[in-house]
Amino acid sequence: MPRYTVHIRDEWLAVPCRDPTYTIQWLGYEALKRYTKNKPDNGGIDAVKDIRFVARRCQGQGLLDGDDTIEDVLEDNDFVEIVHKQHVLSSLQNLFLDGNSLTSTDLVNLGRGLYKIKVIIYLRFSLVIRYIYISFFFSPFWVVYGITTGFGKFARTVIPVHKLKYSTFSFFSEYCVGNPLSPERTRMLLALRINVLAKGYSGISLETLHRMIQAFNASCLSFVPEKGTVGASGDLAPLSHLALGLMGEGKMWSPKSGWADAKYVLEAHGLKPISLKPKEGLALINGTQMITSLGAEAVERAQAIARQADIIAAITLEVLKGTSKAFDSDIHALRPHPGQIEVAMRFRALLDSDHHPSEIAESHRFCDRVQDAYTMRCCPQVHGIVNDTIDFTQKIINTEINSATDNPMVFAERGETISGGNFHGEYPAKALDFLAIGVHELAAISERRIERLCNPSLSELPAFLVNEGGLNSGFMIAHCTAASLVSENKVLCHPSSVDSLSTSAATEDHVSMGGWAARKALRVVEHVEQVLAIELLAACQGIEFLRPLRTTTPLEKVYDLVRSVVKPWIKDRFMSPDIEAVHRLLLDQKVWNVAQPYIEKYNMELLPESRPISPTAFSLDPPASPRKRIRLE
Repeated sequence: MPRYTVHIRDEWLAVPCRDPTYTIQWLGYEALKRYTKNKPDNGGIDAVKDIRFVARRCQGQGLLDGDDTIEDVLEDNDFVEIVHKQHVLSSLQNLFLDGNSLTSTDLVNLGRGLYKIKVIIYLRFSLVIRYIYISFFFSPFWVVYGITTGFGKFARTVIPVHKLKYSTFSFFSEYCVGNPLSPERTRMLLALRINVLAKGYSGISLETLHRMIQAFNASCLSFVPEKGTVGASGDLAPLSHLALGLMGEGKMWSPKSGWADAKYVLEAHGLKPISLKPKEGLALINGTQMITSLGAEAVERAQAIARQADIIAAITLEVLKGTSKAFDSDIHALRPHPGQIEVAMRFRALLDSDHHPSEIAESHRFCDRVQDAYTMRCCPQVHGIVNDTIDFTQKIINTEINSATDNPMVFAERGETISGGNFHGEYPAKALDFLAIGVHELAAISERRIERLCNPSLSELPAFLVNEGGLNSGFMIAHCTAASLVSENKVLCHPSSVDSLSTSAATEDHVSMGGWAARKALRVVEHVEQVLAIELLAACQGIEFLRPLRTTTPLEKVYDLVRSVVKPWIKDRFMSPDIEAVHRLLLDQKVWNVAQPYIEKYNMELLPESRPISPTAFSLDPPASPRKRIRLE
């Protein structure tokens, strides 16, 4: 009998399913029944049948339609999270888009459904002015790419006026293949397209933009397959699918309707399909929004796991009885890369010190070891470049988020419509390839630390972190899983942007392949999260064998957090729920949230100590006299 693991609040419940034709809604209610049955006060839930909830995959956070059958959308032993719909709806606020100030963090939050969209009022006038320009100068004598001509190879073919409406619609013959983007990622894609159009250089009408915003706020989301873009001329194929749903064509999803014909989904929400006007077809599908929206998620998740990797590595160092001397601020001041200095500071904040003494550290203070293995000693240098790589990528992604990337661009003030190349995805493609290479190293070094934890000749702990080895395998296979993920990442880190295949009869003769760069960057980041989840589990299990000794206060808080969702490993059991539970802690940044106050407090108190050594610190010259301050009346 297949079973599914369901997460409700802070508990994981195994729900067997006799009939795979049961719906996701049944699974949710069955899990809620089991949850309330185990609680003396029913978990604060008055009546299960009255609960309105949202079901989503734990892995990837994709929303699940309550009417879908389990066999269609889940596999045996899949993990599902149930969230009270009121908790989702009550947090909705408005986010104002102006085409200039959206960040990757904002975009990911829009994808999660935390905000509705509004457009800054002054932009309305800008949009109207530019669209009036398109309308007034539209004539059979006006030849402009994508408006009165075909596109790609057919750029020199002028379209007769009476066929322009058909020509506009024919843009959407582009198509993709593969699984659809999750509702969260489709919402990000739509939000980003709205932000770019709001800049006002695409020649789109206020009416069309308004209908796109209405669709976003109602979560009416087009069926957008994930594969099919070469990243120049923009993400034509996936953006075509996005636009088709808004036009009432193809499939669409909403929480209210599930998957259905787009025209019926829009109608169910009281919305009208978009009716295209001159230039709007090309304006809707030309740009780098697929690459950039997926890239924004990759950057945000990479940033979250990178700072939590420092905390996890610090626990491992404690368990392996390492020294904190390698993180001395003066060492890192001599090689002042920003990421390296930041990581070393975090280690100092978390490990044994006057602020947070560690009984574990004290127990081996006078041992004969001089230095630790590279996987512990060199964390600032290895983790540091990952942080700097993420910062570099984030700057490019944030610039791309607020860039007009379609073609041609409408400059109403100059009275010109100019063809250019802003649609080319090379910037985000190269940056995301770099991100994948950089963030992968967190998993590579983490897997080596897991090996040290599991290997008794290196850790002085029981083999594979379990008693009665042989009868129990402990973390043996968990380490194998980590090794396989790291090996898979090595292949995924091959840059996709080094490839280019000519398309559109050699008109588009150099492309970025940025879509694959973004998708594989996300896969690399997910693998890194999973490897570090395994290390965190292993490190906390190692602490069990060092009791009654305690580590530092911040690391004990992290240990307590892990133990709130995963029990110590006494004997072999099904480990996947444990890994998934800790992976969820990392996705929700709960490990960071627990340790962050201690890191910030340490940083504020010892800020002068962490500054690089001044070149004049040891000067024999007398100090210069201070300048007189002149008060200006």
